[in-house]
Amino acid sequence: MVTTTDEHAMERALAVAACARRIAPPNPWVGCVIVGADGAVVGEGATQSPGGAHAEVGALAAAGAAARGATAYVTLEPCAHHGRTPPCTDALLAAGVARVVVAIEDPDPQVAGRGIARLREAGIDVEVGCRAEAATALLAPYLHQRRTGRAFALLKTATSLDGRSAAADGTSQWITGPEARLDAHGIRAESQAVIVGSGTALADRPSLTARDCEPPAERQPRRVLLDASGRVPAEGPLFDVALGAPLVFTTTAAPASRVDEWRAAGADIETVDPQGGGVHLEQVLVALAQRHGVVQAMVEGGAALHGAFLDLGLADRVVAYVAPILLGREARPAFDLAGPATLGDATRWRITDTVAFGADVRITLDPIPTAEVA
Repeated sequence: MVTTTDEHAMERALAVAACARRIAPPNPWVGCVIVGADGAVVGEGATQSPGGAHAEVGALAAAGAAARGATAYVTLEPCAHHGRTPPCTDALLAAGVARVVVAIEDPDPQVAGRGIARLREAGIDVEVGCRAEAATALLAPYLHQRRTGRAFALLKTATSLDGRSAAADGTSQWITGPEARLDAHGIRAESQAVIVGSGTALADRPSLTARDCEPPAERQPRRVLLDASGRVPAEGPLFDVALGAPLVFTTTAAPASRVDEWRAAGADIETVDPQGGGVHLEQVLVALAQRHGVVQAMVEGGAALHGAFLDLGLADRVVAYVAPILLGREARPAFDLAGPATLGDATRWRITDTVAFGADVRITLDPIPTAEVA
């Protein structure tokens, strides 16, 4: 039975887990808190960078002998398999904990209930479901990636109050203020890839790095260009290999000379099927997840790319920074998509968060599952 004390301890474990958000992927960002028989916290730990200690191991090391007979609070089911590190279930058993409280099960096929079963078979009292909703929200990109095999696609845009991302002459720097732009770099730092389309690459010449973050970005996201026909030359900040090798997804429609140019500049190239004049977006998300360890991919745009993700139902989250300006009917839309024929067919979204940054507002939206809409 989960108690109020359990919930308080799990809240602490969730806070510890959030601190590992940037460094843990492709592993999940997990927190663990060890509470002794007297109710005092004797150890805490969070997942470290790949190859480093998992949350349970770190917390048990901090607790030492005090872990014997204690309760371990873990935000995600402990693993029971050998990966880069030994199973966390073995560490919990060896430490002599008496009880384990788990927020949610891990959908990873290598785990998927095996960790909980292993602990119960060894006689450990295991409770599942404490603060499950909060843990699910915290781990949403990871859970999606493991369940679908695709990277979690977060669409980020900066718009005017009337939904425009650039003025009629194409100028867009800057619609939002410095506070909002700084926050967006924080989201880049939480992503393992930042995606841009060829039109935006040509117009903005972006570097796609996470800059001026607080705390500073521990590692840079993979910079990804989607260019089906070879429009973008291999020059400018995007192809600065000092910032890391860019990854280009293209199709057989791209001239061999352009592909050779990209490769000579140090880019990695992947060829996928064409789709609607661009690249096959689902294949891109699968490749990012399966071959490049991307849990969350931040899609920077532009409007046509955002529209394609939305039309195909591949947008898993939208983060819109809305500025208190109006740009009018001749300005460029933030989302260039076909859209529904009638209002009843429109995709419904749930606003999960609103935060003010200077004069601007950040609105975070998640799609509402079809079953809930019905």
